[in-house]
Amino acid sequence: MADQLATEIIDKIKAHAETGGEEITLDTELTALGIHSLELTEIIFDLEEEYGIEIEMNTADAWSSLKNVGDMVEAVRALIAQKA
Repeated sequence: MADQLATEIIDKIKAHAETGGEEITLDTELTALGIHSLELTEIIFDLEEEYGIEIEMNTADAWSSLKNVGDMVEAVRALIAQKA
């Protein structure tokens, strides 16, 4: 079950994903959603703006460390915690 932060991030991902109607969960792999470097960059910008955080990673690093939706949620959660 996703918490509020996870639900908000999933909603942002849905705006860029090619889901074909499937449900997006924390275990959903980003590549399975048709999310490529441009879409990932746009999602990262959306998250930075929404939560007032700075995600310092280039696209190659992003792809190597963010495999699924849960990875993205935990990365954002950690950055929010550091800011507090």
